[in-house]
Amino acid sequence: MSNAVIWMGGEGIEGIPVVCRHSTPQVGLFSFYSASGNKMREPMGIHSNAVAAPPQLLLERLKDYGQEDAFALWDELSPEERHLLLNDIQSLDLSRIDRIIRCSVRSQGLPVAAIEPVPESWVSSVDERTMEHRERWWKMGLKAVSEGKLAVLLLSGGQGTRIGSSDPKGCFSEYILSIADMILKILCYIRVSWMMMSNVGLPSGKSLFQLQAERILCVQRLAAQAMNEGSVTIHWYIMTSPFTDDATGKFFESHKYFGLEADQVTFFQQGTIPCISKDGRYVMETPFKWQSRECLFSRQFAKSPDGNGGVYTALKSSRLLEDMATRGNKYVDCYGVYNALVRVADPTFLGYFIDKGVAAAAKVVRK
Repeated sequence: MSNAVIWMGGEGIEGIPVVCRHSTPQVGLFSFYSASGNKMREPMGIHSNAVAAPPQLLLERLKDYGQEDAFALWDELSPEERHLLLNDIQSLDLSRIDRIIRCSVRSQGLPVAAIEPVPESWVSSVDERTMEHRERWWKMGLKAVSEGKLAVLLLSGGQGTRIGSSDPKGCFSEYILSIADMILKILCYIRVSWMMMSNVGLPSGKSLFQLQAERILCVQRLAAQAMNEGSVTIHWYIMTSPFTDDATGKFFESHKYFGLEADQVTFFQQGTIPCISKDGRYVMETPFKWQSRECLFSRQFAKSPDGNGGVYTALKSSRLLEDMATRGNKYVDCYGVYNALVRVADPTFLGYFIDKGVAAAAKVVRK
């Protein structure tokens, strides 16, 4: 995977969303972390059907990290619930999570580093380039695609909670229209003619997944035509999460992969981490009232996907880097699912990247 390009906005450190994070695309050096960091530890003395007290060794480990409150309501749990809680704790890499929490908490209140534009010499604008440049990049990109050197990587682990849905974002056609719909209502409120707004929206009702699949199909067809190849295949890696994986797979199956071959789409899951309170304590999944005070208690910790930055650990632990190498992939087009206008596998940008011979590049719309 030398010379691989990752086109994405930075979100998360070591795959973990932290308090202080950049909202602008970041380009830099990234490390892959060993999957052994998430390996489940061997149970400590959990053998009987009924666990009378929390295992002492486990309790001491939690105390080392200030998380002993996880056992605060132990006496109120049934034997089955105690086993679930113990297994949940055993699955955590406590030292790694503690390191992330401390880094995150320490970042609060610190001055934000100055953000400056990249030097103009590092930036190229398609509009400012000659037709000769653009055609050369276009042909270089199509050639790389036809040779199987490009893989597409979609970050699609999040749910549509911000728009009131637990479905994967990529399943939405409504998602694309939600902001437009809000704007329309505002315009109506200020008495702008409805006739002027009638062309806003997607009459096709296509989902984000479908839009992106069709763009992959289009680039495959263009590359085959340009290079006189019988057929060209771009492999599509889709990162889901435990919360979206099943629904995403079923959505693709029910839509017959939107015209793609089933074996050219690979789903893999990003990791999860416990949710934490403002003071760095683990948050349990559901509220439970006990002795007239509200405690947070559940059979398990509340968890969330580990952010777009989790893609690095997920690719490593899923052995997909080896899979990419086996397929001959040299370049990776990485993007977020909610980008309805993304030019997936853009040949011009790929050719530009190859021409520059850099390790990473990002494509943006000038403000």
